[in-house]
Amino acid sequence: MSEPGSAVGILLAAGAGTRYGMPKVLADDGDWLRHGIAALTDGGCDEVLVVLGAAIVEVPPPARAVIAEDWSAGMSASVRAGLAAAAGRYAVLHVVDTPDVGADVVARLLAAARAGESGLARAVFDGRPGHPVVIARAHWPAVIACLHGDHGARDFLAARADVVAVECADLATGVDIDTR
Repeated sequence: MSEPGSAVGILLAAGAGTRYGMPKVLADDGDWLRHGIAALTDGGCDEVLVVLGAAIVEVPPPARAVIAEDWSAGMSASVRAGLAAAAGRYAVLHVVDTPDVGADVVARLLAAARAGESGLARAVFDGRPGHPVVIARAHWPAVIACLHGDHGARDFLAARADVVAVECADLATGVDIDTR
C-alpha cells in the first residue's frame, strides 16, 4: 500500500515525434528524457515511470520503463499504460517534449493538488494550459474512461470546474517542442 500523499510521476515519451523527425525520447542524446525524470524525482514524486513505445530505450534510474504496446493510438495509450502501472495517491502526468519544465513546477503543482479538495491541478503558462498535470487516484477511472486518440487527459480536465490552475510562467515557458 502506498503512503498517504505519495505521488508517482508518469513521463509520457512513447510517441514517434513525426513532426520532430524522431522520437522525442531520443532528443538531445537523451537529455530531454533525463531532464523529465529529474523534474519529477526532484519535484517530489516518490516513483517515476517512463512510458515508451516508438523507441525503446534504457531508462536511467531511479525511473522504470512502462511500454505502451498501442502507442501509435496516441497520447491516450500512453496515459492508460502509465496509470495502469502506477501506485500512489497522485499521478503527475508530464511530457518529454517540454524540457524547460523543472522540479520547481512539479513541486508547485503537487502542493496545489494536495491542498485542494479535488486533488486536480494543471500547470498554466501565462494562462495557457500545459503540462504537467496532477490527478488524484480517485479520478483515475474517470480519466481512463475519457481517453481517446491523441488527447490524453485533456477532455477529462476540460470538463471539470475543480481543476486548480497553477500559474508557472515565472518558472518555465512550458512550450512543447514539436519541430527542430
